Amino acid sequence: MLQRSEETDELLVDRLQKSAFTYFLRHTNRENGLVADTSIGGSHCSIAAVGFALSSYPVAIERGWIDRTEAAEIILTTLNFFADSDQGEMRGATGHRGFYYHFIDMKTGNRAWNSELSMIDTALLFMGVLTIAEYFDRDEADDVEIRELSKFLYERADWRWALNKGDTLSMGWKPGGGFLRWRYQGYDEAILLYAMAMASPTHPIPAKCYDAFASTYSWMMVKDKPFLYAGPLFIHLFSHAWIDFRGIRDKYMTEKDSDYFLNTQIAIDAQRDYADRNPGHFSGYGREVWGLTACDGPNPTGSRHSRRGRQKVLGYAARGAPFGPDDGTIAPWAPLACLPFDRKAALSGTRTMMAAYPAILLDGCFVGGFNPTVEGKGPEGWVDDRSVAIDQGLLVIMIENDRTGMIWKLLRGSPIIRKGLEKAGFKGGWLDGETAAVA
Repeated sequence: MLQRSEETDELLVDRLQKSAFTYFLRHTNRENGLVADTSIGGSHCSIAAVGFALSSYPVAIERGWIDRTEAAEIILTTLNFFADSDQGEMRGATGHRGFYYHFIDMKTGNRAWNSELSMIDTALLFMGVLTIAEYFDRDEADDVEIRELSKFLYERADWRWALNKGDTLSMGWKPGGGFLRWRYQGYDEAILLYAMAMASPTHPIPAKCYDAFASTYSWMMVKDKPFLYAGPLFIHLFSHAWIDFRGIRDKYMTEKDSDYFLNTQIAIDAQRDYADRNPGHFSGYGREVWGLTACDGPNPTGSRHSRRGRQKVLGYAARGAPFGPDDGTIAPWAPLACLPFDRKAALSGTRTMMAAYPAILLDGCFVGGFNPTVEGKGPEGWVDDRSVAIDQGLLVIMIENDRTGMIWKLLRGSPIIRKGLEKAGFKGGWLDGETAAVA
């Protein structure tokens, strides 16, 4: 048997992908299909986590980690819960106008904390719904019911209402307070949100909304290449988990002779260059130790003892490169999630961090973050005490896209995704019937 130090890339990736999937087996309420946001006991359900879980089941079935019948049973329980859950303006509801609260109680499904009705998290939930609708394509009773429930959930969402009389989608809504003042504009994870909203057969938003979103993009040059800027790495990954952007372009990318896939490759290179330069002089940073994104960090109450004296820390924050914010906290799962874009960088970064910082794995899953600059029990310094559901789901999906392209292939077959992208002005590649080249 191979020792861990001799583990091949294929075996390493398989082990980490399977471990990431087991998060959902451990932290799903089988009575309603809800998924805990984190591995900490008492965690509420994140509706985005449910979307990532749903998208992970086809991978697990094909890899033999779960039986198809068992997976279909869990999925149907989940879909039926959301279809039957309370919708309305009352504070204890699960959702309103076909959207859902960001966090809901794991047992009751009622709104948790003072969380917002979240448009982007609902969209991430629906990406899971669309994924399983494409995968469960047989004439069997379970498959038919999965497709029917998926159709119902997607078509119930009132995207026009979510515009709140504007040209861009609102980030959220709260009972009693109404819509949040923030909207989705400028480059962020919302490409999938706009594609989904424009493709709706029941409550579509007009194509001009995508232009209103994308016309506020911020560009910069990186190594003589135009780069659509966003600091946190997750922004460059989330829509890509489901949508194959290789070779397809909207007018904004056409003008720059680029595409969103290439843009993510530039983002990865920018992150590695930043970590190598290490302008903040944080411990551990280097070209093989990188991953600045939205994640937990050391408690920001006051300052923390570090290996270089007192240091201000940020707690949970959307860290980014090269313009910050940054406090030395790294998301250890982030390099591996980049596997389809830069396999060499993803594997070398993952291996380097695992060798130098063994405590970044918890029950086989990557923790949310660690900070070697802040004093701790080991070389990792501060280490998050939990794994996060959306991180694990992203790993399952992105690893599979690199290995077989499975999730990309499924969503290329979705008439909803195709219609949404075409309304946004995307052309070329697989949208024109061409096969996307393997990265």
